[in-house]
Amino acid sequence: MAKAETGNLIGSWAFLIGVVLAVVLGAFGDITQGVLITLVIIGLIVGLLNVADKEVTPFLLSGAVLIIAASFGQEQMSAVRAFGSILQALLAIFVPATVIVAIKNVFSLARH
Repeated sequence: MAKAETGNLIGSWAFLIGVVLAVVLGAFGDITQGVLITLVIIGLIVGLLNVADKEVTPFLLSGAVLIIAASFGQEQMSAVRAFGSILQALLAIFVPATVIVAIKNVFSLARH
């Protein structure tokens, strides 16, 4: 049980740090390739460690809505550069996290 709690703690911190980084770095300039890679890695950690079985459906629904809204919003909000950068950074976290959780859920469904 301690290992699961440690993984959840790491995933929770990764999620919090990732969202704060996305907002702060997006608000203060363009998102560089290095920042994007870092945010994608954080998203992978979140997807692997942060979402418990009972949270899968709400996470996938929320993640899908966020990805769709951020994708369309990024194009529509191009006049407000900082907002577009924030949405780009959030996509870098949530796309890999949502894909990982969806894959884990498919394997879980296949086992049953």
